Amino acid sequence: MKTLALMIALCVSAYAQTSVTHIRNVTIFDGTGRAGFLGDVTFRGDTISKIGKPNSAKPRPGENVIDGTGLVLSPGFIDIHNHSESGLLSEGTAGNQVSQGITTVIVGPDGGSPESIGEYFAKLEDKVGINVGASIGHGTIRGIVMKEDFKRPTTADELAAMEKLVDEAMKQGAFGLSSGLEYDLAFSATTEELIALSKVAAKHGGVYMTHMRDEEEGVLDAIREAIRIGKEAKIPVQISHIKMGNKSVWDKSAEAIALINKARGSGQDVTADAYPYVAWASTITVLVSNRKHDDPAEVRLGIDDVGGPDKVLITSCRAFPAYEGKTLEQAATIAGKSPVDTYIEIVKKGGAGVIGFSMKESDLKNFYQTPWIMVSSDGGIGSRHPRGTGTFPRVLGRFVRDNKWLSLEEAVRKMSFAPAQRLGIKDRGRIKKGLKADLVLFDANSVMDNATFISPQLTSSGIKAVFVNGSKVWDGAKVTGSLPGTILRKE
Repeated sequence: MKTLALMIALCVSAYAQTSVTHIRNVTIFDGTGRAGFLGDVTFRGDTISKIGKPNSAKPRPGENVIDGTGLVLSPGFIDIHNHSESGLLSEGTAGNQVSQGITTVIVGPDGGSPESIGEYFAKLEDKVGINVGASIGHGTIRGIVMKEDFKRPTTADELAAMEKLVDEAMKQGAFGLSSGLEYDLAFSATTEELIALSKVAAKHGGVYMTHMRDEEEGVLDAIREAIRIGKEAKIPVQISHIKMGNKSVWDKSAEAIALINKARGSGQDVTADAYPYVAWASTITVLVSNRKHDDPAEVRLGIDDVGGPDKVLITSCRAFPAYEGKTLEQAATIAGKSPVDTYIEIVKKGGAGVIGFSMKESDLKNFYQTPWIMVSSDGGIGSRHPRGTGTFPRVLGRFVRDNKWLSLEEAVRKMSFAPAQRLGIKDRGRIKKGLKADLVLFDANSVMDNATFISPQLTSSGIKAVFVNGSKVWDGAKVTGSLPGTILRKE
């Protein structure tokens, strides 16, 4: 009896010491697409314990109380396409992520991931302020198996070795297979190779997440390939950062949407995500999709297709640091050469990171008004594109409040419950009793991105507080230093 009494006493003591927070009289957008409603939300420890009527919470002494009057409370934002793999290892507080309301990131997109998902997770355990999940990168495993000899299709033995690596990664908790078919490591991969590897991920309930083979002239064929991979591998498809990437495909967003709707109508599970900018970020070599980087005519065509050399901003260039922050046109002036010759020289000397201003706002609007297209950043810690710091407030401020492209409840759904559903994350993405307390408190009247292409790390306005697993990680002005993030593994 004494032992039982002691156990009960310890449990009562632990319960009493658990942090309790009440957010009172706040407008709740629960993530499901339901209209906002006034109420109180209480969370004990890492879990939402009560949702009640306005001012119904009865705080006890020592419990935290936040007045939410005039503010919005939403689920924490889930960034389904994030590039913070290395950044999280050096900056666990993830300042530019939590400052925009992100509470969960899925890393390893575009075919590039840590080589071992399990080892990567072990490095982050108890050392991050946000929740982290991952995909296994097709390009990464292709490089492991094929080394430098990757500019060809795989052999049967190589494919078997890659299948084994995908299987191992899925067992370690990866959410699926990601591909970056526009990049060198994966450029020579056949559709059949992707189908075979996707079948392995499918056995574990995974998703095929793809940076498609082409986002410009061949974008519709690239969508057809992604749909085929999903159909033959019997795997859900997530098209990453869907876009009409240059002027040759402007105004064709409706065709892309119709193509995917047709597949969805036939029973396929195909969705997509998009970042809220008309400028992309990648390597300079994507300008010439056929890889003829030393052919002046092909280079000229590639530059023209994005609107000219003034539409290409160089963000990083190891061989020519003087070009950083300059357009290709300005770099050519510095070099005393034509933009075509400057491009050829840059590629020969190791390439560059660039931002291309080559998309049309009307296409972006079409994508954001499509229910099955989610919000993603394609950015991360240290990103030199403003999407790394400003994505989610930009949608809330510009697309919802200013442009009225979509409702606030729909935007919140695209940022929270929709990606949670896509990934099979059952304990996050909604404000519901019993789910994890990943929450964002913001001012819908003032929330706005401030990051620019010149100053991409400027923090957004209007995000008042961010909680991850019940702990405050952003106080409205700075990170708190708390590291409550957890590793999310595919169940």
